[in-house]
Formats: sequence, C-alpha cells, structure tokens
Amino acid sequence: MINIIITILAYTIDRIFGEFSFIKHPIIIIGNLITFFEKRFYKDSILRGLLLFIFMLVIVGVVVSFLTYLLNSLPTFLNIIITSFIASMFLAHRMLYDSVKEILSAENKREAISMLVSRDTANMSDSDVYKASIETYAENLSDGVIAPVFYLLFFGLPGIVIYKTINTLDSMVGYRNEKYENYGKVSAILDDVVNFIPSRITAVLIMILGKRKDIFSFYKDGKKHDSPNAGHPITAMALVVGIKLGGDTSYFGKIKKKPYFGTGRVEIESMDLTKALSIRDGVDLAIFYLSLLLIIILFIL
Repeated sequence: MINIIITILAYTIDRIFGEFSFIKHPIIIIGNLITFFEKRFYKDSILRGLLLFIFMLVIVGVVVSFLTYLLNSLPTFLNIIITSFIASMFLAHRMLYDSVKEILSAENKREAISMLVSRDTANMSDSDVYKASIETYAENLSDGVIAPVFYLLFFGLPGIVIYKTINTLDSMVGYRNEKYENYGKVSAILDDVVNFIPSRITAVLIMILGKRKDIFSFYKDGKKHDSPNAGHPITAMALVVGIKLGGDTSYFGKIKKKPYFGTGRVEIESMDLTKALSIRDGVDLAIFYLSLLLIIILFIL
C-alpha cells in the first residue's frame, strides 16, 4: 500500500516539477561511479565488465538499503513524503516530454535532436528529425517512465534505484563496439532482462491509448529490432500514429541497415510528432488509475 502511495506522489512530483536544479541528480552520481571504476579497472573482458556490474550493485544496494532503513525509522507520513521526493528523481516523463516537444519549435531542429540521439544528425531532413524524435519518445517512455514505475510499485525505493543503475550501466557501457563489446556485455544483457516486461507493457499501453483493437500487433515488427525490447514501443507508436519508423540510419559516418517498424507513411511531419506526444496525458492517467485500482483491490483483500 505504501509503495502505491509513494508511486502516485512521486509521479505527481515529476509531472509538476520535473528535474530539480538545486540538487545533484542521483543518476549523475551513479554515472560518476561507473566512470571511476572504468578509469581504474577497465579491461576488454566480460569478467571485468561483470566486476563493474557487481561493484555498482553492491555500492548502490548498500546505500539505498541504508537510506530505506533510515526512512522507515521516521513517522510514516514523513517517510512517504521524503521517499516520494527521492523516487521522483528517478522518473523522467516531464523531462522526456519537454525535451522532445522542443524539437517542434526549435530554430535548428538538427542541433536540437543531436542532444537526444546518438545517430548522425548533420544531414537529416525534417522528416528524419521527426522520426528520431518519435522513436526517442517511444523508447524512453519504457526506460524512463513505465519501467521505473513498475519497479517502484513492486519493490519500492530500492527497486527503482537498482533498475536505474542497471539502465545507466547499459547506456554508458552497453555498446556493441570495439571498446565495450565484451566489457559492457553483462550490463547490456541485464538491462534487456529488467526491461523485458516493462517494454511490452509500454507497447500495449500505447496501443490502447491509440484506440487500436489489435493491441498485440506491434510484436510482428517489434521483434525485428536489434534490441529484444526497444522495437515494441517504437512499433506500437508507429502503428498508432500511422507512420513507418526505423529504416537505414547513419551512426558515426556509417549507414546501419535497420528494418521498418509500422505500416504507414515514410515521410514524417510535425503533426505526427504532435500526435505521438499527445498520449502523455493518457499515460499519466493510466498510471494514476491503475494505482487507485491496486489500492481498492488491497482494501478488498
């Protein structure tokens, strides 16, 4: 019950305030720890990458467990308020939405999207920019919103913090390149594991909010993605908006062959990005109503 209340409050705080500029973001601290280990112990081996993973989970696990112990010693009301505030910093819907929405009004759209994606942006058309923006919103709706909420609901503050630690490890070392292919393999695999359920929940939610009757049709194209998870919310968004996402994309000067996701238009317009972003309120309400439903069920039981 307390986890549900904390989830509602944390999500509300993120919706209203977003990021807090007056405090160092915990994800930055986690990133600094990953960099600290890499600078001293990096080696092109799976074992060294496993040691990084263990190092991070032990450090973060001990800190968040001790913090949770301290918070549980406080009066319940105060515990809920402080825990909700901390948990809100591991949610990112407000920041994600605002960052992607800025693309619509940016004077230099290619420069703006370059802050959000790793693909080459210098020669992008407006259609390419809108495509990258929609893909970013769809994929991060899982990683930055649904997955953190999922782990907060079921495992409390330790759950959301450990999840974001794994997610940050993947974003920093989980690349398939010469440097990180072995070193980041454990982090990449574990990130795939913890995102397996949330990514599919995200895809189903997008399909429902988009009023699609064939709510599982995203799987056909979604499974074509290199990632076992990212393709599902991306495909769901493409189907709801009525466009094709994916396709050949340039990374670091080289074209990467990628399948298409969805069955609509290839040329993507600003109105398509606006439509993709319009599901934000629906996502927020769905999380709120689901939380209330869980509270009612717990009362009945």
